[in-house]
Parts: sequence; C-alpha cells; structure tokens
Amino acid sequence: MKKKLLFLSMMLVSASMNAQVASVTSPDGKLKVNVDVKAGKPVYEVIYDGKQMLDESPLGFVADHGDFSQQVTFEGKKEAHLEYNYDLRVSKFSTVHVDANQLLVTLKNGRGMQFDVDFRVSNNDVAFRYVLPNHPSRANGKKFSVRILKEATGFDLPDGTTTFLTPQSDAMIGWKGTKPSYEEVYGYDEPMDKRSQYGHGYTFPCLYHLNAAGKNDQEGWVLISETGVDSHYCASRLSDMKSSGLYTLEFPMAEENGGNGTVEPAFALPGATPWRTITVGKSLKPIVETTVPWDYVTPRYETAHDYKYGKGTWSWIVWQDNSINYNDQVQYIKLAKDMGYSYVLIDNWWDNNIGKDKMTELVKYAQSQGVDVFLWYSSSGWWNDIEQGPINIMSEPIVRKQYMRWMKDIGVKGIKVDFFGGDKQETMRLYEQILSDADDYGIMVIFHGCTIPRGWERMYPNYVGSEAVLASENIYFGQGAADKEAKDAATHPFIRNTIGCMEFGGCFMNRHIHKGNKGGSIRKTTDVHELATCVLFQNPIQNFALTPENLPTEATKDLKPNEEGAPAPAISMDFLREVPTTWDETVFIDGYPGKYCILARRHAGTWYIAGNNATGATLTLKLNLPMLQKGDKATLYSDNLKDREPQKSELKIGNPKAVTVTMADQGGFVIVK
Repeated sequence: MKKKLLFLSMMLVSASMNAQVASVTSPDGKLKVNVDVKAGKPVYEVIYDGKQMLDESPLGFVADHGDFSQQVTFEGKKEAHLEYNYDLRVSKFSTVHVDANQLLVTLKNGRGMQFDVDFRVSNNDVAFRYVLPNHPSRANGKKFSVRILKEATGFDLPDGTTTFLTPQSDAMIGWKGTKPSYEEVYGYDEPMDKRSQYGHGYTFPCLYHLNAAGKNDQEGWVLISETGVDSHYCASRLSDMKSSGLYTLEFPMAEENGGNGTVEPAFALPGATPWRTITVGKSLKPIVETTVPWDYVTPRYETAHDYKYGKGTWSWIVWQDNSINYNDQVQYIKLAKDMGYSYVLIDNWWDNNIGKDKMTELVKYAQSQGVDVFLWYSSSGWWNDIEQGPINIMSEPIVRKQYMRWMKDIGVKGIKVDFFGGDKQETMRLYEQILSDADDYGIMVIFHGCTIPRGWERMYPNYVGSEAVLASENIYFGQGAADKEAKDAATHPFIRNTIGCMEFGGCFMNRHIHKGNKGGSIRKTTDVHELATCVLFQNPIQNFALTPENLPTEATKDLKPNEEGAPAPAISMDFLREVPTTWDETVFIDGYPGKYCILARRHAGTWYIAGNNATGATLTLKLNLPMLQKGDKATLYSDNLKDREPQKSELKIGNPKAVTVTMADQGGFVIVK
C-alpha cells in the first residue's frame, strides 16, 4: 500500500512539474497568455475569448555565454497591474491610456543562469521581451556584456490561417544595391506554407487571418511585429513557415550593409531585448487601432524644441531630378504658400545644382513666404553605390554635426535621409545617432529607403516618419503601380501604417504623372480617392505630390478636368488646403485588406471619415458612424459616378448607424463634420 501511495505521489509531482507554470489575462479577461516549460523548453500560447490565436510557441535565445532556449527550469513569477497615460501627438491618438497586466516569469538555464520573460497584456495586445541581469563571469566573477547569437522566439499560427505578408528581399539588389528597404509587394489571403519570394521570410508587420476558410466556429485576426528597437539591438523579421504554422524570429542577413557589421546584436548587462508584439481580435478593429508599438517604450531623450507638423510640397515626386534647381524650387515654394503649407522638401542633388551658398538664399526666400525647408541627404557609407548627393555626410559624425550646425544657422527645419543599408545593429545605431544629433539643432527627421519605425514616434521627439513601403514614386516610375494604387491604399492602413508613421508622399492631382500633366503614367484613381488617402494614411508631415500645374493659369483655367494639362478641380485643392496631418483619435469603421478601407480620424473637434474602394466595381456601403448624431449636417466629398469627377455636397445625417456611401471603383469618399 505504501508503494502505491508513493507511486501516486510521484505521479502527482510529475504532473505538477509539467503543468502550466504561469498565466496572465487582460484587464477585460478575454485575452490570456499561458507560459510553460516542456521538456526543458519554454513555450507560450495566446487565447482570445476562448479561441486559440497562437498555438504553443517557443521562447528563449542562445547567447555567447549560454543556451537559454533549452534545459530551462521555472524559478518563479511576479505579477503587477500597469495603468498610465502618455502623450503621442504624431500618430493615431494624441493621448493614450494604457491598462495592462504584467507577468514576469523567471527562468534558469542549464548552467544556473537566470533570465526573465516580461509579458504585458492589455485587452487586445501582448508584448513580451527577455530581460537579462548581470551574469557572473566564468573567469573572474565580474559583470559582462552579452552577444545574442540567435533567438528561439516563435509564433505558431493555427491550421487554416491565411496570410497578408510582404517578403524580405535579397540584400544589395535593386537601385544601386540599396535593398532591403521594405518596398516589396504584399500577398493576400495566401496559405502559410507558400514560400516567400526571396526565401528570406517576411518583414514586419505580419498580418494573419484565422479561420479564413471557415472551418472553425470563430474568425480572428493576428498582427505580429516588434517595437523598442534602438542602438542596443538589431531589427528582426519572421522566417518562412518552419512547420505546421510556426514562424520564428530571424536576425538580419550577413550580406546586409554591404557585408559589414555583425548579424548578432550585443548589449551591456543588465539589459533587455526589444518587445515582440501580438495584436489579436475577432475583427480588424483592434489591429487598426492598436497603440502597442508605443505603450511600453520610453523617450530616449528630452527635447528643448517644439516641433511643428504640417503639409509640404515636393517637386521630385513628379518633376524628378531636373527640378532640383533654384528656379523650380521657387515655384514649389510659391505653391506651398498658395496652399497654406508649412514646408517644401528639396530632394537629391541640391548640393550640386543649388549649392550651400544659394541654398542659404533660397531658405531665406522660403521663410519670407511663410514656408520652411526640409533637405534631402543620402545616408551614405559603404553599404551601397549611391552617388546622388549630398553623400558621405550623415554617416560621418564630425561632418554630420557641421552640416547640422549650418542648417540650424540658415533656418532649415528638417532633413530626409535616404538609402539605408539593412537591419543590423550598426544601422540601428546610425538611425539613433542621426536623430539625436538632429535634435540638438532643432531639426526633424524623415527616413526613406529604410526600415519600419519601431516605437520611434515616442522614443525620438524629432522623428516624423519613415517610408518603408512601396510608395508613391513607383506610381511615377511605372503604369503597373498606378494600376494597383487603390489596392495598395486599401492595404496599408491594416498593416504597414498601423504600426508606425508612413511617409508615402502621395495624393496626386495630376491625371498624368509627369511634368506638365502630360505623358507618363496615367492615374487610375479618382480625385476623391486621393483626398481619402490624406486621412487613411498617417504621417505628421505629409509631403504631397502636388505640382504648380494643379493650380489654374490663364492658359489652363478653361480646360475641362479630363483634358491633358488641366488644373485640378478647385474642390480637391480646397480640401487639400484644409485637411490636417495630426490626429487626436482614430476609429476603424469597415474594410478588408486590399479591397476597401473606411477610417474615421478626429482632429480637435472635427471628424474626417474617409474610405477607398479597390473591389473592381462600384461599392455601396451602410456605415455605422458613432461619432455622428441624428440631424448633423456634414460635408460629403464623393465621386460623380458618371464622369468620376469630385463633387461636394451637404450630407444630413438621418440614422448614424446606417449612413449610406457610394464609391466608384478606384474611388473614395470623405465626410467632414
């Protein structure tokens, strides 16, 4: 009998050792994360409202001084509730309220070295990171740094999930060897086992549609990304599917940055990795409205400057390199003044075609017109073959500061830095160095040909946007991009733009994407579609693709809107004078990636409700608009279905839960109230 009791006791101990070691739920109780150690390997799973959003997925990492992904034991846990507000100003919400539960799981590897996995769980978001204490040195007991050789971190999606992903490109390909630059195409509702285009997996953010085939009882969406990446780590991506829905975290390729620099990140101890983020929901609403990229990061420095956001003109996007001369820039400064815009962006080759002395004069002229200047620079260095100037400035600390001092002295307000070399830690250092140095001189920074932002809107007060998307220049370069502009515009609010600022540089009013509004690619979208993108796309400084020919002259004022060389309709241009670039609140209304998107954004007391249509046919929708009330009178910008021209009318709200809107194919609408 005693032997039987002893055997039963051993079974209970064994079962206890294999049982779930820790759990944490969201404040509303719907989202739950379970953490376990199985056969010495740490794992986690994510459940939302009873539905499996992530199956059991691996945790851990391998460092230069030990393996923290296997032979792991559970040591303990701590729990806490987090609640606070922070100001954002430059994204979806001007003020964000964080309400989350924290679970800190302490684990120990086979050599007795501890580490923590820090989970933060809010109502639709999970964020987690690895926190490493000072580990005693094997040699003399002193503290030391760590090099992370690889992460075991994974995300295991349930069977039947489809994907909305964009691939990581080969390194050192594309224009002058400037890739990867996060400018690849998306797949739509593709199977998980489809191999990525280049075989290197996928760039963040990654969107997944659970139960797309309708085989289970509940649909769901999952968005996976990362945040908090700075000079202490590299940026990461997801692998191709490894096995049955499992994707793992991958470090940069060795070939990035021209082969220079290490793939593995390193940092001093104590320290932590960036946050990996998972946003889940039954619908796309929590995906589009998430603030998890900013909730747990902190400002890296305080600024003494009050940065001004707004709209700008940009000659290069339509008039190209030949426009980077003094006289053409004067025209674009005049255009900015006429539109009431704050900025003009002067692109590559200004150092050759205008020069520093004449630029001093040009900046002074712009300021006399109430317009401030952004200047373009190459990131430069040894990682590509770019020759567009100015080069060899932003990568050189001493020269960089000299130029920033000069820009401050003449009144330049911002820079656009282009053609970065990859996602290695040394490139993350360069981003941070440029931002930090620029803030010393009151200069804002836009990145182009670059990686996605990872919490940078909150981390760096002078950061104002990144391209990191197949952006507007491609519409100029080829008809194919122009043909799919509406589809792309119905994609980015769900994926790329939901995790950070997106410097798209669009909103074309030219019907022909070429100087003179003649020749070149033909724009297929309606004017109102372009107006809608001003709301659908979010960036605190919007450099629009307007041209001087969009304003009427004596020679063009009588041309019909669809004639070559005709100016843009006054309805469109007046809207572009008024639309803001910063928002206090964002509400997702309806849509599906690549088909259509309806968003509402509030600036101060005014709501802008915008939508676009890429379904291939006229689309009529009944929308629930809770920000409106019965009897409200709003302004509606819509497509005339006969000639596709913009029209402006009064919209009287009857039932705000059933507001009818109709969009032409590749068209849109905007309601302003």
